[in-house]
Amino acid sequence: MKKTLIGFFAVSLLSILNVSGQETFKVMFYNLLNYPLEDAVPNREDDLELILSNYQPDLFLVCELNNSTGADNVLNITRSAININFEMATYVSNTSDDSGSDQNDLQNLLYYDSTKFTIEEELIVPTDLRDFNIYRIRLNTIDQDTNPIDIYVVICHLKASSGVENAQRRFEMVQELDAYLNTLPEETNILLGGDLNLYTASESAFQELLDGTNNIVFADPPNRVGSWNNNVNFVDVFTQSTRTQNGLGGSTGGFDDRFDFILTSENMLDTSDVTYVPDSYQVYGNNGLASCYNRRINSSDCGTINSQFSFEIRDALHNFSDHLPVTLSLETDATLLSTKDVSLVDALSLEKNIIDYNIFIYINSFELLNEQLYVFDMTGKRVKTLRTNTNTRQEYDLSDLQNGLYILAAPNSNLNPIKFIISH
Repeated sequence: MKKTLIGFFAVSLLSILNVSGQETFKVMFYNLLNYPLEDAVPNREDDLELILSNYQPDLFLVCELNNSTGADNVLNITRSAININFEMATYVSNTSDDSGSDQNDLQNLLYYDSTKFTIEEELIVPTDLRDFNIYRIRLNTIDQDTNPIDIYVVICHLKASSGVENAQRRFEMVQELDAYLNTLPEETNILLGGDLNLYTASESAFQELLDGTNNIVFADPPNRVGSWNNNVNFVDVFTQSTRTQNGLGGSTGGFDDRFDFILTSENMLDTSDVTYVPDSYQVYGNNGLASCYNRRINSSDCGTINSQFSFEIRDALHNFSDHLPVTLSLETDATLLSTKDVSLVDALSLEKNIIDYNIFIYINSFELLNEQLYVFDMTGKRVKTLRTNTNTRQEYDLSDLQNGLYILAAPNSNLNPIKFIISH
């Protein structure tokens, strides 16, 4: 059974760990397909939760968010599916003017693990159609005050559709981005995730991004540069369309296009303080099978018994969006701040998950003694703070809480939250 969607707020106490070694961060970009206004597929939030639970990104970049309600819903899903420390950047409606059609309900946004990153700056580069949303994030390292490691995360959605006029509009949008990037130092770390709607690498918008004379030169991490559209030789980097059936929203063309990308500045391939992990670029849900060409992603043609991505994952991807997410990993030798790590099995458990007035909690780790536990309701509001003692079995009065579903979380540990029901 897929997880019930629960929202709850993150509270974390950072402490310095005297540990060294390489840190790795997982990044995902995903076109959310007009979320939440597109409702042809019911309960598709459950599909997104399954996808995020499986991949566990540290940075989650999205486009095609319709409104602040959708933004908050996705935040709650990240907290339930990944961890309670997830936060989101400021939701801002599109500021760019599209006089040709009403596209101002397609927003970009960044979600991130707040134990690993902090947002230092939020910027917008407008175009004639849709904004480039740019976030300067900082790694939470032990020496961030004296030796900060920053990454500029660019999220975008270029003009859709084929044809000379649309290709020109994509190029002009990228020119606006380059005008801003030219104000940054050449060694700046840039991560760009977007639905670029490109049919071929020879298109001027893509060539502008890779232009070696620019201040910031982008690289295609998998180095799969070519003419992608309807070319089965590039099936391993195809991202659209997951569908062939009408009536689900989005494109129905089957698997034949590379529209979605994560690009990095060239320095992030090898010389930066935070670099791309070689061979980590992947289209999530794409098993790289030539037989998947022009098929729906949950078709038997798109997976075998030995494939990495199961039918369950591919079916969730098919149901949630007409695009597949793109993923890669980054790494650094810097030492991060971290939450206290409690990894004992059954360190925190409940006597019963359906209670009347009192809740009985078992504490099986000294790490959780004399600590705080939080109770969250379904809206993400913290409704109780419980202080543990030194007993193994501890009782707390929750008679003042209304009937419903709640979450018990240990904010100073990496333990998964526990769901329980109050039924008076």
